Amino acid sequence: MGMLDTIQSGREAKPPRIMIYGSEGVGKSTFAASAPGTIFIQTEDGLGEIDCSKFPLAHSLADVFSGLAALRDEPHDFQCVAVDSVDWLERLIFDEVCREFGARSIEKADGGYGRGYVHALTHWRKAVSLLNELRDRRGMMTILVAHAKVERFEDPENAAYDRYTPRLHKAATSLLCEWVDAVLFATKRFRVSKEEGSGFQGDRAIATAIGANGGERILRTVGSPACIAKNRFNLPGEIPLSWPAFMEAYAAGSAAPAQGGEANV
Repeated sequence: MGMLDTIQSGREAKPPRIMIYGSEGVGKSTFAASAPGTIFIQTEDGLGEIDCSKFPLAHSLADVFSGLAALRDEPHDFQCVAVDSVDWLERLIFDEVCREFGARSIEKADGGYGRGYVHALTHWRKAVSLLNELRDRRGMMTILVAHAKVERFEDPENAAYDRYTPRLHKAATSLLCEWVDAVLFATKRFRVSKEEGSGFQGDRAIATAIGANGGERILRTVGSPACIAKNRFNLPGEIPLSWPAFMEAYAAGSAAPAQGGEANV
């Protein structure tokens, strides 16, 4: 058989790999828990109020890898693995690198000059490899949960601007965002109203902007100057923050003709 005989064509149906990130309390973990058959690898203590299946809180990188290996090797009926959160997983990775090199901080590992972050990528790749095995061998979906940060982006074609990104080192962000099929930014759409007569400028009454309490919770699925996001599922640019809404959009996108490519992160 020649190489040309191995060529494949058409779409390949595999469990999706998703990263969802946003501010604290917006509903990221609830979104992950709403997926069918979810089991959490918890690296931070934040699931106490959510009815879900979870491993004990991981205190080391070895705990995380042991949980993933158990899901790969032992019988179970779970359909989705959620890592909550990957930014706290990164802390465990940094601790492991510091232990390996006898350093007190990731900045000093292996003599400094950013070498610690390079070594951290080795552990990230092992985590991704285990998640790939769960996907390929056990048919499990992956949801990575992360917090958000505001980061300055130096755009080579335009003026620099701030945008939301996952709260990870840039090398880890690049690796994970490339690996997953969708990067979803969870946020709230705030509506601003105006209150007439709330003050005076000379003899003229002025209006004061009032931020609405709460706000509709949404997922942004396409990158913009405001946030990192992408998807390979033909999703609309914005959908409600709920698992049923995501699955409805996912099913519609899968049935639609394939687009020319994914949105940029």
